Amino acid sequence: MEREAMEFDVVIVGGGPAGLSAAIRLRQLSIESGHEISVCVVEKGSEFGAHILSGACFEPRALTELFPNWKEEGAPLNTPVIEDQVHFLLSETRSIHTPDWVVPKPMHNEGNYVISLGNLVRWLATRAEELEVNLFPGFAASEVLYAEDGSVKGIATGDMGVARDGTHKHSYTPGYELHAKYTLFAEGCRGSLGKELIRKFDLDKDADPQHYGLGIKELWDIDPAMHKPGLVMHGAGWPLSESGSTGGWWLYHHENNQISVGLITDLSYHNPYLSPFDEMQRFKHHPVISKYLEGGKRVSYGARAIIKGGLNSLPRLTVPGGLLIGDDAGFLNFSKIKGSHTAMKSGMLAAEALAEALQAGKTGGDELVSYTEKFKSSWLFEELYKSRNFGPAMHRLGTLMGGAFNFIDQNIFDGKIPYTIHDTTPDYTTLDLASQSTPIQYPKPDGKISFDKLSSVFMSSTNHEEDQPIHLQLKNSDVPIKKNLPLYGEPARLYCPAGVYEVLENADGSPRFQINAQNCVHCKTCDIKDPAQNINWVVPEGTGGPNYPNM
Repeated sequence: MEREAMEFDVVIVGGGPAGLSAAIRLRQLSIESGHEISVCVVEKGSEFGAHILSGACFEPRALTELFPNWKEEGAPLNTPVIEDQVHFLLSETRSIHTPDWVVPKPMHNEGNYVISLGNLVRWLATRAEELEVNLFPGFAASEVLYAEDGSVKGIATGDMGVARDGTHKHSYTPGYELHAKYTLFAEGCRGSLGKELIRKFDLDKDADPQHYGLGIKELWDIDPAMHKPGLVMHGAGWPLSESGSTGGWWLYHHENNQISVGLITDLSYHNPYLSPFDEMQRFKHHPVISKYLEGGKRVSYGARAIIKGGLNSLPRLTVPGGLLIGDDAGFLNFSKIKGSHTAMKSGMLAAEALAEALQAGKTGGDELVSYTEKFKSSWLFEELYKSRNFGPAMHRLGTLMGGAFNFIDQNIFDGKIPYTIHDTTPDYTTLDLASQSTPIQYPKPDGKISFDKLSSVFMSSTNHEEDQPIHLQLKNSDVPIKKNLPLYGEPARLYCPAGVYEVLENADGSPRFQINAQNCVHCKTCDIKDPAQNINWVVPEGTGGPNYPNM
């Protein structure tokens, strides 16, 4: 069955902060100039915002550029930051409240807001619709389309109604081809199409390896007596420090007696027995955290990989006919623990380059290097340059020495210390052998502060059509049992925060690898951390995955 094709000037893959900001800015420039630019945004989630997960302590700089009157226009930024706290957790009971003057300057949050990024994305989607952007939620972009000359000419959405064995069910409908003069890839961290472009065009050949963390977040309703809207807390240390791992945590006081609490585990960890999910559950029992959770109720759960290599790991941003924006490229500022404003700005810069090209009569297929030039002359580049050492220092020097270096770099040299630290070890190569590692015994969840994986996944409202091809593809089905299990204890069963991977016993006692794809919350950790690089995450049917409310 032939696929139907639609034509646009610009197709944007991904309806997050970067993609929607690009679409909005394109339409704003189109209206200002009187030169019509047709824009389409495809989003794999069931609605815009369904797959969005972030803390979020939001810096409004890019939003103010996009909508100078966002307050009057009803943007959901209702809780200004009133207090910053940074705590270093020394053990399961002890901690140090870090004085403000010691905290690196980028981690101060005056002028920022505690928000639900998902709700901001929903608001941006309504604004895009008002500007006549074509919005297609529930459609997963599964394939990059190339012209005869090798340039990107658009994308195809995935077929619907395909059974697990590849046959067509009675509900089968082929995907659509969306052709464009230029295609923007805004899929977020470890986007499946963005990953293909980086590999195909060797976009990262001059960059350091990319680095990642896994962020696990919970939303809680808490005792009003313990609620302090606008209080922002960050920290590091225990429990990750017990295994020599690094990462950090947050606890933000939102509106309506809600808090978000989360743990980010750097995916450069070494111990194959480490479980980021169980580290998160342990962490919540620390007195600094538990005092807010006791008597409260967990109302949502989610997880997402975070791209944090920064400027040193940024790939080339353009290919013929295509541009990478947001976390598909890796614009997150790790020193600020923020990527939403940088993602938005990257989308806006791309939109400005596209508008100039289209207004000049370009018909697409060329490499739009003016986008890169705009980036290098923007505040976004300056911000990422100042933070280029932050992550590598923590990785190579450890939490304490890295923190000391970052204090000097950020607070004394303003991020312009005349030296750049490089972290050239890919995250998937860092696991030690199981035989050389200490197993970690995690306490059982108490059902009040800590919980198990399956009840957590239930709170993410994750759903997939079960009779469809498994979207977690093994390049070699023998690797999990014959290689990863004896060498590393098959770490997928532990690093996955949703219980997707299990090692079970066959009737004869031999082990087998099971994939529970319907549990997948689309965090992408398996695609990143698998030591054999044997798991390829591709999009499932559109609308599948989590349905995050208020996250």
